[in-house]
Amino acid sequence: MVTSRRADDTRPAVGPVAAAEVVAAADAAGDGTGAATGRPASVLRPVRAGNGFEEALEQILQLLRLGLVPPGERLPSERELSQHLRISRVTLREVLKVLQDQDMVESRRGRYGGTFVLPRTAAPDGSDELRRRVSAVDVEDTLRFREVLEAGAAGLCAEGLPADGGARLRAALDATRGARLEDYRRQDTLLHLTLAELSGSRTLAAQYASVRATLNELLDCIPLLVRNLEHSQQQHAAVVEAVLDRDADAAREMMREHCGGTAALLRGFLA
Repeated sequence: MVTSRRADDTRPAVGPVAAAEVVAAADAAGDGTGAATGRPASVLRPVRAGNGFEEALEQILQLLRLGLVPPGERLPSERELSQHLRISRVTLREVLKVLQDQDMVESRRGRYGGTFVLPRTAAPDGSDELRRRVSAVDVEDTLRFREVLEAGAAGLCAEGLPADGGARLRAALDATRGARLEDYRRQDTLLHLTLAELSGSRTLAAQYASVRATLNELLDCIPLLVRNLEHSQQQHAAVVEAVLDRDADAAREMMREHCGGTAALLRGFLA
């Protein structure tokens, strides 16, 4: 069987946290410095096991995009954020590093330090172009259809891989591992297309190619995040391993998890 995540990353989700309970906890932990810790924390929820980085980034991006923490104000503390999201501080710091790299927040040291929201700038992450492209696409429908096709293809491959299928899958996976950053998305696309083609259904492969073309139009507008790519590579390897082990259930489950990570990133940058 394929294991779906690292033991030190995220904890399994424990169900929605009541907003009133989160607000009360955040207010009790406040230090009177004016940090915006109550209302923002009330919209956070535990992430699901499997895509801790991506889903945590989605939620914090949502806080920023919705203006729940105004420019100049401080995000809830690392302790609060990691508790509400049910992720490790290591993963949370990786999320905050992405936001710093995108000039959305800055870290300040000292007694009144923390992570502070910066004023919005002119779409450094391509968000204007992303929104323009999204206006012509039903994003949620595309993401759902993609997941159905991908999970189905992975399961079909595991149940009946053709003679040359194993070698083709390994080659496609190796190409993603050795890809330069600027070429990664193309190699990632080729790996997924290989799985679709090896499913044995020409209709599925054709439909997936169409959906992937639409998806890439959106993905090209958001930054390539090294942490996300590393996580995607782990999931790619797990899917291929499950297929080669003829474990259809594991192949489908890992592919659903992988698709969920992509969906979380897109939703975050669209918030």
